Amino acid sequence: MSAEEEKIVWKGRSHQIVNFWPLVASLLVIILICVASYFWSGWLGFAALVPFFYAGWLWLGTKLMVFEFTSERMRIYEGILNQEINEVELYRVKDTRLEKPFWLRIFGLSNIVLQTSDRSLPEVNIRAVRNGIEIREKLRKQVESLRDKKRVREVDFESSDSDADGFEAGLV
Repeated sequence: MSAEEEKIVWKGRSHQIVNFWPLVASLLVIILICVASYFWSGWLGFAALVPFFYAGWLWLGTKLMVFEFTSERMRIYEGILNQEINEVELYRVKDTRLEKPFWLRIFGLSNIVLQTSDRSLPEVNIRAVRNGIEIREKLRKQVESLRDKKRVREVDFESSDSDADGFEAGLV
């Protein structure tokens, strides 16, 4: 083991409110199927299992998606039958954005959007979390601390419109 072990800075998951409208739609379809099965064939009631399992799948998928920020990296655990773990080194986080749409503010929640330089995971959306401002601030401080520790800076190379000869910036 190394002298410096990774420490968990924050670990959490999205609130189930992200599934509100699909769950409401599933409930309405279940009610509609049950009413239809009452007036027609009772066997039609078995069709209510489809939206029921769909709603359960959505709920379980959100419940099992876990975001973890350590002192070195960010991990995203997701999956119901097979768990997939995505990792991004924290020094690769280019920008953090906090979104507080009206619908989430009602419940005291917010979204955190991370732009990274990692090609496999260029954007990470952490939807509907409590204390979004504090989480974002912890993350920002940890990113800056890690960049200072590793002496790394994030630099973007973009082509400019003033390149008349057609070469991209940085390739000349």
